[in-house]
Amino acid sequence: MSTPTLLIVDDEKPQREGLRAALEDRYDVYLAEDAKTAMEMLERDHYDVLLTDFRLPNEDGMNLIARAKSLSKPPVCILMTAYGSEELAVEAMKRGADDYIAKARLQIDELEMRIARALRKQNLEVENVTLRSQLDSRFGLEKVIGSSAAMKSVLDTVRQVAPARAPVLLQGESGTGKELIAKVIHQLSPRAQQPMVTVHCAALTPTLLESELFGHEKGAFTGAHERRIGRFEQAQGGTLFLDEIGEIDATVQIKLLRFLGERTYERVGSNKTLTADVRVVAATNKNLAELVKAGGFREDLFFRLRVVEIWLPPLRDRRDDIPLLAQTFLKEFATENGKLVQGFTNDARDLLQNYSWPGNVRDLRTAIEAAVVMSRGDKITARDLPTWVREGTSVVAVGSNRASPTNGLTVKEAERELIIRALKASDGNRKLAAEKLGMSRRTLHRKLHVYKLEDI
Repeated sequence: MSTPTLLIVDDEKPQREGLRAALEDRYDVYLAEDAKTAMEMLERDHYDVLLTDFRLPNEDGMNLIARAKSLSKPPVCILMTAYGSEELAVEAMKRGADDYIAKARLQIDELEMRIARALRKQNLEVENVTLRSQLDSRFGLEKVIGSSAAMKSVLDTVRQVAPARAPVLLQGESGTGKELIAKVIHQLSPRAQQPMVTVHCAALTPTLLESELFGHEKGAFTGAHERRIGRFEQAQGGTLFLDEIGEIDATVQIKLLRFLGERTYERVGSNKTLTADVRVVAATNKNLAELVKAGGFREDLFFRLRVVEIWLPPLRDRRDDIPLLAQTFLKEFATENGKLVQGFTNDARDLLQNYSWPGNVRDLRTAIEAAVVMSRGDKITARDLPTWVREGTSVVAVGSNRASPTNGLTVKEAERELIIRALKASDGNRKLAAEKLGMSRRTLHRKLHVYKLEDI
């Protein structure tokens, strides 16, 4: 198991440093001198344990504990004070403290015992919540909507591979539900009681991605003021989902390859070898095999990632699922917007069924949300649907019988024209344009530079 992280908050430097020296053999220790600094650290990174003095400048330790417990993933909180009393202990527990210890009789052995006991209690509570959630949601399978042959095949494979520890590579166009399938794999696996950590690889520069995945030591680079725990450590015992894996650079590819082969890695700025028990699930909207042939992705890493390979079908290849998906999204957005919309007219249903859906399920969801907002009665009509659905136009125009807008152009000219059309159709929203084109934002930004379209 990874080393638990401990944040010590005390305004007396000798006390802080003394506790660090006594506890750093068993914990990853971080220090703060006041509540403001501690809260900033807690909001930026997760810590397993908060050990705080009661008397702090400007704000006492009990207020800090109350704020820490309001976080989405709160730490175990232990309050220390030189002013021990039964009343203070009761108040500390009311404010969310997991335990309380007086400084005057503080013994390191007792403190370690109390920390370990509080962590065990918290882990049991998390396990109980997770198990209840699994039972209530039937392991998350009900979230995957679709009864088409294509989706049944995907789900059969998911059920088969979920119990294993082998890496899984999810491939398919943007918007086909790769992240949802990754979550189902995790929920169905023996790792379901442990964390599932997600990293969107294309959203970070290579340097930041390396630090995000593997962590860094204090002083490893400019701005590295404290040691940072990476996503591999955070996912200990669970699943690490690497979205848009095709965007990672050569340096990160090498380090990821090493982890998949040896289960070892190093933090940025450190020579200490660490290990982690983490299952890797990766996803991409690119064809990695083609990327390997083009020299943009390591062949050995590709083989390591695709021990199990699952292709998510585009929505145009599972049209039988469109009515069920549309009705599910309709119910969601009708409730969200306080509308009494209950179904679709025949004309609206035909438009949905015949549209090419270049953005796949995500594209359909957006269209239904817009239609619900524009609806005037108890059914979605053709005029409630977005213009691009009514007119049957799509940027990629996959499966369309319309004449191609790129006839007579070179491949590069055609690609440039498609990018321009996507940006115009998205009112300049580059994230939406990238989704319509089936590429990552990072790739779109690079192509905008190549084609000198930055000002669009």
